[in-house]
Amino acid sequence: MALPPRLLLPPDTYRHRGQRRALVELLRRERGIQDERVLAALGAVPRHWFFEPAFDAHAYQDKAFPIGEGQTISQPSTVARQTELLELQPGHRVLEIGTGSGYQFAVLCQLAGGVQSIEFNPALYERGRARLAALGLPTAGLHLGDGSLGLPTLAPFDAILVTAGAPALPPALLRQLRVGGRLVVPVGGHDPGRQQLLRITREGPTAFVREELGDCRFVPLRGAAGWR
Repeated sequence: MALPPRLLLPPDTYRHRGQRRALVELLRRERGIQDERVLAALGAVPRHWFFEPAFDAHAYQDKAFPIGEGQTISQPSTVARQTELLELQPGHRVLEIGTGSGYQFAVLCQLAGGVQSIEFNPALYERGRARLAALGLPTAGLHLGDGSLGLPTLAPFDAILVTAGAPALPPALLRQLRVGGRLVVPVGGHDPGRQQLLRITREGPTAFVREELGDCRFVPLRGAAGWR
Protein backbone atom coordinates (compact mmCIF):
# COMPACT_ATOMS: atom_id res chain seq x y z
CA MET A 1 0.00 0.00 0.00
CA ALA A 2 1.46 3.37 -1.00
CA LEU A 3 2.21 5.97 1.62
CA PRO A 4 0.63 9.42 1.44
CA PRO A 5 3.04 12.22 0.46
CA ARG A 6 5.93 12.48 2.92
CA LEU A 7 5.11 14.77 5.82
CA LEU A 8 7.24 17.74 6.71
CA LEU A 9 7.67 17.79 10.47
CA PRO A 10 7.57 21.10 12.35
CA PRO A 11 10.79 22.18 14.09
CA ASP A 12 11.66 20.85 17.52
CA THR A 13 12.57 24.16 19.13
CA TYR A 14 14.30 25.07 22.37
CA ARG A 15 10.84 25.87 23.76
CA HIS A 16 9.54 22.41 22.87
CA ARG A 17 12.55 20.71 24.44
CA GLY A 18 12.07 22.75 27.60
CA GLN A 19 8.40 21.77 27.72
CA ARG A 20 9.39 18.10 27.40
CA ARG A 21 11.86 18.39 30.26
CA ALA A 22 9.14 19.97 32.41
CA LEU A 23 6.71 17.19 31.44
CA VAL A 24 9.22 14.51 32.40
CA GLU A 25 9.72 16.16 35.79
CA LEU A 26 5.94 16.25 36.30
CA LEU A 27 5.71 12.55 35.49
CA ARG A 28 8.55 11.74 37.88
CA ARG A 29 7.56 13.93 40.82
CA GLU A 30 3.75 14.10 40.65
CA ARG A 31 2.58 11.09 38.63
CA GLY A 32 4.79 8.46 40.25
CA ILE A 33 6.65 7.22 37.16
CA GLN A 34 9.87 5.62 38.43
CA ASP A 35 11.39 3.87 35.40
CA GLU A 36 14.07 6.24 34.15
CA ARG A 37 14.19 4.51 30.76
CA VAL A 38 10.49 5.24 30.27
CA LEU A 39 10.98 8.86 31.32
CA ALA A 40 13.91 9.19 28.92
CA ALA A 41 11.78 7.75 26.10
CA LEU A 42 9.04 10.33 26.65
CA GLY A 43 11.71 13.01 26.85
CA ALA A 44 13.13 11.89 23.52
CA VAL A 45 9.89 11.82 21.47
CA PRO A 46 8.56 15.26 20.43
CA ARG A 47 4.87 14.92 21.23
CA HIS A 48 4.00 18.06 19.24
CA TRP A 49 4.91 16.12 16.07
CA PHE A 50 1.72 14.09 16.67
CA PHE A 51 -0.54 17.17 16.78
CA GLU A 52 -1.85 19.46 14.09
CA PRO A 53 0.21 22.71 14.22
CA ALA A 54 -2.83 24.71 15.34
CA PHE A 55 -2.96 22.65 18.56
CA ASP A 56 0.77 22.78 19.31
CA ALA A 57 0.12 24.57 22.62
CA HIS A 58 -1.62 21.47 24.00
CA ALA A 59 1.15 19.00 23.18
CA TYR A 60 3.00 19.03 26.50
CA GLN A 61 0.04 19.25 28.82
CA ASP A 62 -0.76 16.07 30.72
CA LYS A 63 -4.08 15.52 29.03
CA ALA A 64 -5.62 13.47 26.24
CA PHE A 65 -6.48 15.26 23.02
CA PRO A 66 -8.74 14.38 20.06
CA ILE A 67 -7.00 13.19 16.88
CA GLY A 68 -10.12 12.65 14.75
CA GLU A 69 -12.17 9.55 13.90
CA GLY A 70 -13.52 9.56 17.47
CA GLN A 71 -10.07 8.71 18.88
CA THR A 72 -7.59 10.48 21.15
CA ILE A 73 -3.88 10.68 21.84
CA SER A 74 -3.55 9.47 25.44
CA GLN A 75 -2.27 11.80 28.12
CA PRO A 76 1.48 11.44 28.71
CA SER A 77 1.04 10.06 32.23
CA THR A 78 -1.14 7.26 30.82
CA VAL A 79 1.41 6.48 28.11
CA ALA A 80 4.18 6.44 30.73
CA ARG A 81 2.28 4.28 33.21
CA GLN A 82 1.18 1.67 30.68
CA THR A 83 4.69 1.52 29.23
CA GLU A 84 6.26 1.18 32.68
CA LEU A 85 3.95 -1.73 33.51
CA LEU A 86 5.30 -3.69 30.53
CA GLU A 87 8.82 -3.76 32.08
CA LEU A 88 10.43 -3.64 28.64
CA GLN A 89 13.98 -4.64 27.78
CA PRO A 90 15.82 -3.84 24.52
CA GLY A 91 15.42 -7.33 23.05
CA HIS A 92 11.72 -7.65 23.77
CA ARG A 93 9.13 -8.18 21.07
CA VAL A 94 6.12 -5.92 21.64
CA LEU A 95 2.61 -5.78 20.19
CA GLU A 96 0.59 -2.57 20.46
CA ILE A 97 -3.17 -2.70 19.85
CA GLY A 98 -4.36 0.66 18.54
CA THR A 99 -1.72 2.71 16.71
CA GLY A 100 -3.80 5.89 16.81
CA SER A 101 -1.58 8.94 16.33
CA GLY A 102 1.58 6.81 16.50
CA TYR A 103 2.89 8.49 19.68
CA GLN A 104 2.81 5.38 21.88
CA PHE A 105 4.47 3.39 19.07
CA ALA A 106 7.29 5.95 18.90
CA VAL A 107 7.80 5.70 22.67
CA LEU A 108 7.85 1.89 22.55
CA CYS A 109 10.45 1.98 19.76
CA GLN A 110 12.78 3.81 22.15
CA LEU A 111 12.65 0.87 24.56
CA ALA A 112 12.32 -2.39 22.60
CA GLY A 113 13.81 -3.80 19.44
CA GLY A 114 10.78 -5.33 17.73
CA VAL A 115 7.54 -3.35 17.95
CA GLN A 116 4.42 -4.28 15.98
CA SER A 117 1.23 -2.20 16.03
CA ILE A 118 -2.29 -2.78 14.68
CA GLU A 119 -4.79 -0.02 13.83
CA PHE A 120 -8.47 -0.76 13.16
CA ASN A 121 -9.36 2.57 11.50
CA PRO A 122 -8.05 2.95 7.91
CA ALA A 123 -7.81 6.77 8.03
CA LEU A 124 -5.79 6.73 11.26
CA TYR A 125 -3.63 3.94 9.89
CA GLU A 126 -2.68 5.97 6.81
CA ARG A 127 -1.98 9.11 8.83
CA GLY A 128 0.05 7.16 11.35
CA ARG A 129 2.16 5.47 8.66
CA ALA A 130 2.93 8.80 7.01
CA ARG A 131 3.88 10.46 10.30
CA LEU A 132 6.02 7.58 11.53
CA ALA A 133 7.75 7.32 8.15
CA ALA A 134 8.65 11.00 8.43
CA LEU A 135 10.14 10.21 11.85
CA GLY A 136 12.26 7.44 10.33
CA LEU A 137 10.56 4.77 12.45
CA PRO A 138 9.99 1.18 11.20
CA THR A 139 6.63 1.37 9.42
CA ALA A 140 6.98 -2.29 8.44
CA GLY A 141 5.76 -2.95 11.98
CA LEU A 142 2.43 -1.21 11.30
CA HIS A 143 -0.64 -3.24 10.35
CA LEU A 144 -4.23 -2.42 9.39
CA GLY A 145 -6.65 -4.89 10.93
CA ASP A 146 -8.51 -6.20 13.96
CA GLY A 147 -6.16 -5.70 16.89
CA SER A 148 -8.44 -7.62 19.24
CA LEU A 149 -7.27 -10.75 17.40
CA GLY A 150 -3.59 -9.86 17.68
CA LEU A 151 -0.95 -11.03 15.20
CA PRO A 152 -0.82 -14.83 15.56
CA THR A 153 1.67 -15.25 12.70
CA LEU A 154 4.24 -13.13 14.59
CA ALA A 155 3.53 -14.41 18.11
CA PRO A 156 4.65 -14.96 20.80
CA PHE A 157 5.28 -11.50 22.26
CA ASP A 158 7.11 -10.48 25.43
CA ALA A 159 4.64 -7.64 25.96
CA ILE A 160 1.24 -6.63 24.59
CA LEU A 161 -0.20 -3.17 25.18
CA VAL A 162 -3.86 -2.38 24.45
CA THR A 163 -4.62 1.33 24.11
CA ALA A 164 -8.43 1.02 24.06
CA GLY A 165 -10.97 -0.39 26.48
CA ALA A 166 -12.08 -3.99 25.92
CA PRO A 167 -15.34 -5.52 27.21
CA ALA A 168 -13.36 -8.53 28.51
CA LEU A 169 -9.87 -9.96 28.24
CA PRO A 170 -9.28 -10.74 24.53
CA PRO A 171 -8.48 -14.50 24.51
CA ALA A 172 -6.33 -14.28 21.37
CA LEU A 173 -4.00 -11.81 23.07
CA LEU A 174 -3.58 -14.09 26.08
CA ARG A 175 -2.58 -16.95 23.76
CA GLN A 176 -0.02 -14.75 22.01
CA LEU A 177 1.90 -13.88 25.19
CA ARG A 178 5.22 -15.60 25.74
CA VAL A 179 5.55 -17.35 29.12
CA GLY A 180 6.80 -14.59 31.40
CA GLY A 181 5.23 -11.94 29.16
CA ARG A 182 2.85 -9.18 30.23
CA LEU A 183 -0.43 -7.90 28.79
CA VAL A 184 -1.58 -4.42 29.87
CA VAL A 185 -5.21 -3.75 28.95
CA PRO A 186 -8.17 -1.62 30.12
CA VAL A 187 -11.27 -3.77 30.62
CA GLY A 188 -14.80 -2.70 31.46
CA GLY A 189 -17.93 -0.91 30.33
CA HIS A 190 -18.44 0.90 27.07
CA ASP A 191 -20.72 3.59 28.56
CA PRO A 192 -19.70 5.86 30.26
CA GLY A 193 -16.31 4.49 29.30
CA ARG A 194 -14.84 3.66 32.68
CA GLN A 195 -12.62 0.61 32.87
CA GLN A 196 -10.19 -1.17 35.18
CA LEU A 197 -6.55 -1.20 34.10
CA LEU A 198 -5.26 -4.79 34.24
CA ARG A 199 -1.85 -6.37 33.95
CA ILE A 200 -1.83 -10.06 33.07
CA THR A 201 1.40 -12.03 33.43
CA ARG A 202 1.65 -15.43 31.78
CA GLU A 203 3.34 -17.89 34.14
CA GLY A 204 2.78 -21.09 32.19
CA PRO A 205 0.86 -22.59 29.25
CA THR A 206 -2.46 -22.14 31.07
CA ALA A 207 -1.38 -20.10 34.12
CA PHE A 208 -1.99 -16.34 34.24
CA VAL A 209 -1.68 -13.85 37.11
CA ARG A 210 -4.09 -10.91 37.06
CA GLU A 211 -3.37 -7.54 38.73
CA GLU A 212 -6.03 -4.82 39.02
CA LEU A 213 -4.38 -1.41 38.90
CA GLY A 214 -7.20 1.10 39.27
CA ASP A 215 -9.89 2.88 37.28
CA CYS A 216 -9.11 4.36 33.89
CA ARG A 217 -10.93 5.79 30.88
CA PHE A 218 -10.14 4.79 27.30
CA VAL A 219 -11.95 4.89 23.97
CA PRO A 220 -13.61 1.55 23.12
CA LEU A 221 -11.65 -1.27 21.50
CA ARG A 222 -13.14 -2.21 18.13
CA GLY A 223 -13.14 -5.67 16.61
CA ALA A 224 -14.28 -9.25 17.08
CA ALA A 225 -13.20 -9.33 20.75
CA GLY A 226 -13.99 -5.65 21.28
CA TRP A 227 -17.04 -3.43 20.99
CA ARG A 228 -18.80 -3.83 17.64
